[in-house]
Formats: sequence, structure tokens, C-alpha cells
Amino acid sequence: MPESSSRNKKKTEKVKAEKTPKKPRPQSRVWVAPLMLACWLLGLAWLVVFYVAGQDVPVMKDLGNWNLLIGMGLIAVGFVVSTQWV
Repeated sequence: MPESSSRNKKKTEKVKAEKTPKKPRPQSRVWVAPLMLACWLLGLAWLVVFYVAGQDVPVMKDLGNWNLLIGMGLIAVGFVVSTQWV
């Protein structure tokens, strides 16, 4: 059985354009960790206060179930900020 012509061809190496590598950050930015933890703790505290005494706090009483979105939103912002932490 004859061999296919693709077996006889030499493999050519693709020449990649040289890129200057980015210099990695040696450490995290100073504001990342405190902001991340502050968002997580503030979101958690918002949810706990809403469940424990939400009907007694005037602002939370007016917001109703939007308090859940505010608390979870703060926690989500904390996770987004955590992507900047090295």
C-alpha cells in the first residue's frame, strides 16, 4: 500500500513573533485586601442585621427585600475585588 504524501513532508516550525513579556507584579496593591474584606464583612453584617432587626431599622424597613440584593451585592463586589489580589 503506498504511503501518503503527508508523511514524507518535513514538519516546519512556525516562527512566533517575539513579544516582550509583561513584568509580573511582585506584590498586591495595598488597597485590595482591606477593601475586599470590608466588602465581605459589610455585606455579611447587612444581611445579619436585616434578618435579626430589619423591621425595627427605618431604612431597612423601607427597602424590604432589596436588602438581600444590597448585602449579596456587597459580597459580590468583594469577590470581584479579590481578583486583583496576587
